[in-house]
Amino acid sequence: MEELNRLIKSCTRCDLHKWRTNPVPGEGPEDAEVMLVGEAPGYYEDKEGRPFVGAAGKLLDELLESAGLKREEVFIANVLKCRPPGNRDPTDEEIEACTPYLKRQIQIVRPRLIVALGRFAAGVLLGRPVSMGRMHGTLEDCSYGGWRGKVFVSYHPAAALYGTSRELLGRDFESLRGIVERLDEFKVSQQMTLGP
Repeated sequence: MEELNRLIKSCTRCDLHKWRTNPVPGEGPEDAEVMLVGEAPGYYEDKEGRPFVGAAGKLLDELLESAGLKREEVFIANVLKCRPPGNRDPTDEEIEACTPYLKRQIQIVRPRLIVALGRFAAGVLLGRPVSMGRMHGTLEDCSYGGWRGKVFVSYHPAAALYGTSRELLGRDFESLRGIVERLDEFKVSQQMTLGP
């Protein structure tokens, strides 16, 4: 993971490196059973080089606790490793440029469960467009980058701060608690593919 983080920190695969203050590779134990994947770093994440440290990060910490998890026992990453200007949506080109890094992180961590935070993360992992209104709170089969397992689809914590009901997000993580309690049942298979 250290070698991968060095690659991410020196990456120039897309134009986002021109505007970043700090890349945000991700953080957490390399043997975490649960991995969270968000969309992209925001303002505070770009400043600190760490994922989910702003208001959405504080809310995420509370939500993890409600699901019976602690931040320090999960691995947290984003689809994009650099902040898009003005927190705009990621482009297809940016997602494609960062995809090898996320795939390699998943190969290293080999989580039993991935929690996709928001429609971009869910769409990338599941390989199809995602309607959060229909799919949030669901457990989906996933095959991504050689990893096969379960992905839990949830609203992004920022959605509760900027519009979507916090109640819906709370329900997602209440459901997640029951899933976390059954992690031992989850089988993961992995076929190693080349990293970045």
